[in-house]
Amino acid sequence: MFALGFTAYFISVVKIDTPIVADVSALEWEVEELTPGLTKIKGGWFRSSSSGLFEMFVSGNAFERGVSNGKLAEKLVVRQEEIFVAQIRRIVPSETYLKFLKYLVGWFNKELPNHVPKEQLEEIYGVSQTFSDDFDFIAPKYMRCLNYHAAHDIGHALQDRNFTVGCTSFSAWDAKTKDGSILVGRNFDFYIGDEFAEDKIVNFVSPDSGYKLMFVTWGGFTGAVSGMNETGLSVTINASKSDYPTGAATPIALVAKEILQYASTIEEAYAIARTRETFVSESIMVASANDRRTAIIEKSPTKIGLHSTDNNYIICANNFQSDTFKNDSLNIKNIRTSSSQYRYNRMDELIHKNPAIDYTEVAAILRDRYGKNDEVIGNGNEKAMNQLIAHHAVIFKPEQRLVWVSVGPYQIGKFVCYDLNSVFGQHADLSADVEISVDSLEIPADDFIFTEEYEKFERFRTLRNEITSEDYKLTQEVEGEFIESNPYYYLTYYTLGDYYFEKEEFNSAKTFYNQALKKVLPVTQERDYLNSRIEKCNKNLIKK
Repeated sequence: MFALGFTAYFISVVKIDTPIVADVSALEWEVEELTPGLTKIKGGWFRSSSSGLFEMFVSGNAFERGVSNGKLAEKLVVRQEEIFVAQIRRIVPSETYLKFLKYLVGWFNKELPNHVPKEQLEEIYGVSQTFSDDFDFIAPKYMRCLNYHAAHDIGHALQDRNFTVGCTSFSAWDAKTKDGSILVGRNFDFYIGDEFAEDKIVNFVSPDSGYKLMFVTWGGFTGAVSGMNETGLSVTINASKSDYPTGAATPIALVAKEILQYASTIEEAYAIARTRETFVSESIMVASANDRRTAIIEKSPTKIGLHSTDNNYIICANNFQSDTFKNDSLNIKNIRTSSSQYRYNRMDELIHKNPAIDYTEVAAILRDRYGKNDEVIGNGNEKAMNQLIAHHAVIFKPEQRLVWVSVGPYQIGKFVCYDLNSVFGQHADLSADVEISVDSLEIPADDFIFTEEYEKFERFRTLRNEITSEDYKLTQEVEGEFIESNPYYYLTYYTLGDYYFEKEEFNSAKTFYNQALKKVLPVTQERDYLNSRIEKCNKNLIKK
């Protein structure tokens, strides 16, 4: 009886009420297919570009934009949730623990609506109407959609080790660019499986209030991680080291979206960021055509700072740089133990290789696979600019309202260019299936994608998945092929060490762990892990 009473009480507490929307007539809007590649709805359209990117245009009030988004991209919305849930099941295979996590997240996020602007709640509510019935056992559609917007923040904050990946971005202007205009480049190194990155959406939004904006996203997600508005203000976000969250707050991608919609200067962006409590520590790089410079808003759950520079360029990795945080113990530890400072220094090297840069050289910097002083550190190394895991990379030229978006894979495929002036002008009401990108400004694919080395890297990924799977039997032939596929990467030898350790072949395990230690390691935790494993090998060998 007590258990039933407690369950009823728990459900009543964690239940999130849907927003009250005055006019829900948008739910009756129908999608019209004009051609096999173009669909339309009132005030919006959706198309599959020849580049492989999906392009979407939505307009109206928040609920209308959300409904249009969901209806136009319904297949992608449903598929993205399937991918997300499948990945969670791979990470947490225990059904019992999954149920525990579901209730834990529900309890933790029960106050989430109090930290999200009403406008954004209504937009999320609108897009959630397209969510699949198949996952209603997890939670109602709106509750799931809202919580997915906080998934990145919670997952980032609750990591039990340092970053496995790290985004890097930079901006240059004045004498550091060939025409003096602001340039911004960023890699969004957010990876939860290959399928997640397959369906990228370039979303153009014409809201009933605020500025027109664009951002790169995925099905069902209305937050912004990389975007620019019609005033020439761009935003990108980079995670930093955080304390464990103690309660619900505003998801950082929704803060970035609010800045894009309502800010035209760095000062206005900072003012918006100050009003929001966040789950995590994050750097928000803001480039402003009106200010003709770029600055970084550094925000933690308890503090906020602004980092700017007297130079004509600025770099953002995953550590803070402002006076507010320079003596923060978490930030100091992050600099000491993560790959952040290394990538910062490598970015500085790459920027200084050119007296002045243009957008093609920004792409080359984002694609760089080497370590400091051009050291070969293995393909996929977290210390490289290009870790070969990026969901997307973007380049902004705010004063000209130009944005380049990488097609994939990673950032080594071509970059497609969009001119916001023409998208929000002549392409706002698309009636024919025409390409809306600027062909003459397209950046070709990196030559690396056509090489044998790239083929070997893809083989490395395949083999690693096989070797780390349960009950895999490794042959000497495959072992040699695996080493040859990525010989300079520590993870090659780390993986083989773990394989032999689990097989209790401790001499072989120790040999490979020692080889891994000789390579460039991304974070201090990896060195600690390898040394602890070698110690365990020695103890087991003594027992034998």
